[in-house]
Amino acid sequence: MKNQTSSPRVQRNREAATQAILTAARTIMREEGVAALSMQELARRMDMRAPSLYNYFSSKAEIYDTLFRLGFKMFDAHIKELMKTSTGLRDELRINIEGYMSFALENPDLYQLCFERPVPGFVPSEESLALSFGILNQSYQRADQFKKQLNTKLTGQQIVDTVIAISHGLTAMHLANEPHLPIGQGRFGSLIPVVLSILEQAMPIKGES
Repeated sequence: MKNQTSSPRVQRNREAATQAILTAARTIMREEGVAALSMQELARRMDMRAPSLYNYFSSKAEIYDTLFRLGFKMFDAHIKELMKTSTGLRDELRINIEGYMSFALENPDLYQLCFERPVPGFVPSEESLALSFGILNQSYQRADQFKKQLNTKLTGQQIVDTVIAISHGLTAMHLANEPHLPIGQGRFGSLIPVVLSILEQAMPIKGES
C-alpha cells in the first residue's frame, strides 16, 4: 500500500499550510511587533488549535529562524535585481543604500528580524547564520575588486561595513520617524544624496579631480 504521508498531494498540502503559517506570522509581526509573535495568536489566525502548529514547526524559535533565512534570501535577491541597472561604482553605492531602505520599507518585519535584535533570546541557527554571512562575504569580495579604483586606505571590508552602518542608520531613523514616506523624502530619506556626496569625497575614484 502506498504511503499516503509521502504522496505528492499530501506534500503540496503541507507546503501550502507551512507557507500560510509563515504569512500569518509575518502579519502578526507587522501589526504587533516582531517580538509579539505568539503560538496562541498564530493558531487563532490560522483557525487551528495551538498544538497543531507543532506539526509544522517544532517551536516559535523555528518560525523565527525560517523567517530569518527568508529575509536574507529576499534581501539578497532584492539588491541583485536593483544592481542590474548599475552604471558604475558610484551607482552601486546609491543602489546599496537605497536598496537597504526600500527592502525595509517593503518588509519591515523581516528587516527588523534580520538586521536588528527585536526578539529577546532568539539566536539564528548555524544554517541561517551561514547564509547571512555568505551574503556579507560576497559584498566584501565585491568591494575588494573595486577598491583598487578608489583613492582610499580602507579595506574592502571596511568600505562595506561603513556603507552598512550608514544605510542602517538612515533606514532606522526613517522608519522611526516617517515610515509612510518613500525613499528620497523626509528628514532622513532625503539625506541619501548628501551621504553619497560625502562618501565620494572620502573615497574618490582614481583619475577624477
